[in-house]
Amino acid sequence: MLLRSLAFLIAASNLAVAANKPNIVLIYADDVGYGDISCNGATAVQTPHIDRIAKEGIRFTSAYATSSTCTPSRFSMITGKYAWRQKGTGVLPGDAALIIDTEKPTLGSALRDAGYRTGAVGKWHLGLGSDKEKDWNKPLIPGVNETGFDRTFVMAATGDRVPCVYLADGQIVNLDPGDPIEVSYKSPFPGLPTGTTNRSDLTMDWSHGHNMAVVNGVGRIGFMKGGAKALWKDENMSLDFAREALKFIHTSKDGPFFLYFALHSIHVPRVPNPRFVGKTTMGPRGDAIVETDWQVGEILRTLDELKLTDNTLVIFTSDNGPVLDDGYKDDAVEKLGGHKPAGPFRGGKYSLFEGGTRMATVARWPARIKAGQVSDALLSQVDFPRTFAHLAGKDAPAEVFPDSVENSSALTGESATGRDHIIEHSGRLAIRVGNWKLIPQGKGAAKSADTNVELGNHPNAQLYDLAKDPGEKVNVAAQNPELVQKLAAQLAAIQGGDDGQ
Repeated sequence: MLLRSLAFLIAASNLAVAANKPNIVLIYADDVGYGDISCNGATAVQTPHIDRIAKEGIRFTSAYATSSTCTPSRFSMITGKYAWRQKGTGVLPGDAALIIDTEKPTLGSALRDAGYRTGAVGKWHLGLGSDKEKDWNKPLIPGVNETGFDRTFVMAATGDRVPCVYLADGQIVNLDPGDPIEVSYKSPFPGLPTGTTNRSDLTMDWSHGHNMAVVNGVGRIGFMKGGAKALWKDENMSLDFAREALKFIHTSKDGPFFLYFALHSIHVPRVPNPRFVGKTTMGPRGDAIVETDWQVGEILRTLDELKLTDNTLVIFTSDNGPVLDDGYKDDAVEKLGGHKPAGPFRGGKYSLFEGGTRMATVARWPARIKAGQVSDALLSQVDFPRTFAHLAGKDAPAEVFPDSVENSSALTGESATGRDHIIEHSGRLAIRVGNWKLIPQGKGAAKSADTNVELGNHPNAQLYDLAKDPGEKVNVAAQNPELVQKLAAQLAAIQGGDDGQ
């Protein structure tokens, strides 16, 4: 009887500890701009489920990804270290080796060590395996699981890159041993169609760069052969990822759990499921935003059904700013109308202007976050490792995540200021301190030749007062030389802490 009583007390104590730790669901969209959600002003598309998070929690107006492209943003968020401090963290090909050091703590491992069950579902794009030359027909180790996640269901890179398959816990799903997969980013496989040789047969034509392997009638980047039974169906991708995310929540409901739900939406190729086609006047890109919002709604519905809503922190954000024509002729430009994907901001994906890294970001945690808040506190996704670890009751030392700041007071709306500076990255760096933004002098094209996005390059330094000029239209560097020098020195000091690479 004494032993049974002791066991009961231990179990009750464990439940009490778990109850004090929030479940955490990080919904990480792809290429969704600040102005692509209706709670940030969009009218051509409605996002009621994302809006619900904002209504029941907090909406941020100054929350940032670290970079204006996907791989470096994800690397920074997972490792708590700016991607530009490490070589090889640019946008990766689909056959890249893992770029995360599995011997060092990550966002996933920090929460797992705090007693969380951890899961990653969706887009990975941080490499798999130890070598670029890999056998896709065997388990790819090290992979996502080795970076701190107990359960994983991911795509290797992006929908426009081969291989076009899912991997569950490091192994390709539905792989037929009699139809092995081969991948090459060097040369095509003889006898197989390409986006150039068979362009007239494509179900979605390419505008630039997506004319190699043809999978499901869509041209991709890179070449692959085999794996017919393992190929994903583009129109079902959002449904597949949502199914696996909900499965993880159901099997982890006794908590605490952390789900990294990395949507592929609204990245190209934009092939929304038929149930979402025609939901907007903007073609596939607008319909994919509706599909994105549906995935968010599925998460919220499941939390409600399992009575997990009150003590679950849900965050919706994106990896970089918006882009219209990113390689396919899907009418994103032609059917844009009056919609402003980056909202009031300039630039977008690939850009050092605010549209590249200032993200649509909302958070809800009814047990702690007061509903209906709007915050201009400075947030950066590089802070998630230390912030989430703190919320999980296991603070991480600063040296473990060198660029990460514990910023839970801003995330929960208890602080109106957040971190004291923001670093923005797109090949080179910019800095925001308070309302002042400095883009150092640069060189190169003013716009991307392919995407028509303003890149932020200019031969002279650019200084903007974001309080008065959020669209970065009026360069006041010439009138404020001392401030330019001060911000440049601060940026150089921060950059001087890199790995010398």
